[in-house]
Amino acid sequence: MAIAAITGGGRRPPCRRGPAAVAPPARFSCRCGTHPVPRRNVLSTMLSTSTVILFGSKQITLAEITGATFREYIDTFDGYSFLYPKSWIQVRGAGADIFFRDPFVLDENMSVEISSPSSSKYVTVEDLGPPEKAAERVLQQYLTEFMSTRLGVRRTSNILSASSKVADDGKLYYEVEVNIKSFASNNELAVMPQDRVKRLEWDRRYLSVLGVENKRLYELRLQSPEQVFKEEEGDLRRVMDSFRVNKTLSEARCGDLGIPNNGSHQFRVRARFH
Repeated sequence: MAIAAITGGGRRPPCRRGPAAVAPPARFSCRCGTHPVPRRNVLSTMLSTSTVILFGSKQITLAEITGATFREYIDTFDGYSFLYPKSWIQVRGAGADIFFRDPFVLDENMSVEISSPSSSKYVTVEDLGPPEKAAERVLQQYLTEFMSTRLGVRRTSNILSASSKVADDGKLYYEVEVNIKSFASNNELAVMPQDRVKRLEWDRRYLSVLGVENKRLYELRLQSPEQVFKEEEGDLRRVMDSFRVNKTLSEARCGDLGIPNNGSHQFRVRARFH
């Protein structure tokens, strides 16, 4: 991973003629008075920033608008973008292509999953069938991931909604919303049945947006405890609405040059600022 940064020089001796004409470091603050500060804005700054990070041949852009609640994540290598709450932090090694979570509510997070380019040849999201069929697939995938070897664990699930939409980029997307509850007993090996009472472990809302581009299936996933979802539904749906899949530079150049894109061609990618 190569990350380029511009920093100051080495250690300088103190100057007695007055402070140097440099900007003071940015500081985070939170005023707690008659106007409470929303939890999501505690870590936010009011500066407009854009950051470009290079991971090998993969380049992404993090763009922030002055005073905004969200940042924009743009991945030009894999071909997708979305908004995310500016106080959320990125977690590496989570297994997804990208993963962010709320630093205050650890069960609230979001990620992007992408199908393998060598094993998938999607043309449109309708290849999954109607939205209801896609919702069943999404739910089954969640339940498979949450399978537990613990004794007495029981999961209940429900598909809350499944719909399709054409976004402002002219592409078709599926939106799926499910609820999953987990029940377990802390004393499953007890002899008496009354000592093996199952209690609610967690109750979560899962939101998915599915789109197809570059012959690959993209899925934006949002997870939130039901109690938190009621408070932050507006922000989470804003993230859902912002998800876009885009043609990658390699796919576009292969098409222009008449070259089959079989993964053997490498192109330099440049991210655009917003």
